Amino acid sequence: MIIRPLGKVPYGTTYETMQNFTAERTAESIDELWICEHPPVFTQGLAGREDHLLAPGGIPVVQTNRGGQVTYHGPGQVVAYPLVDLQRAGYYVKEYVYRVEEAVIRTLAAFEVTGHRVAGAPGIYVRLDDPFSHALLPQRPQKRNPGEPLPPPDFTGLGKIAALGIKVSRHCTYHGVALNVAMDLQPFQRINPCGYTGLQTVDLSTIGVAVSWDEAAHVLSQKLVASLSP
Repeated sequence: MIIRPLGKVPYGTTYETMQNFTAERTAESIDELWICEHPPVFTQGLAGREDHLLAPGGIPVVQTNRGGQVTYHGPGQVVAYPLVDLQRAGYYVKEYVYRVEEAVIRTLAAFEVTGHRVAGAPGIYVRLDDPFSHALLPQRPQKRNPGEPLPPPDFTGLGKIAALGIKVSRHCTYHGVALNVAMDLQPFQRINPCGYTGLQTVDLSTIGVAVSWDEAAHVLSQKLVASLSP
């Protein structure tokens, strides 16, 4: 996998370039991982509802073809776009999502933070009262009986620190994951993050972890490359 550090780039042009890369790639194309930072922007997923945009104000809103609802990208956030041929890698979309989330969990662990999954809600969360606690969440994904529906997501006591939204075209992935490092979190209050009313968003800075964008980007890159290996 080729790691491409793009630096600070506009969301719209990056989105267009991702689409073109995926449309033009062949079975021989090497997988890539793009790491970047975007100017302030709200992005809507395919199922995105207007009522989740509470007060966008002067921040632009971009309609996208990824899954999920509305989220925010801005300075101080590491955005990672894995461009992976799943057929060649040998795993399906569900496992791909698990592997991306696992890379975020391992990145947080490198900074002594415990990341958690929540049943029915993609992304990674931390305990607000103790982000370093290893105690299992009662709302974690658990084995269900055949046909048993997912429980409604429960975010009690949690803050979201990483959001995930993907698209798969011709068994190749694009879009990706965003890890909050040291941001202005106020824009998240102007939306229902990922479609959830009242969901609190946090970053490493607000939970007491002082780490530079470059360091967080480096660790996340390495963890993604390792986790997404065939």
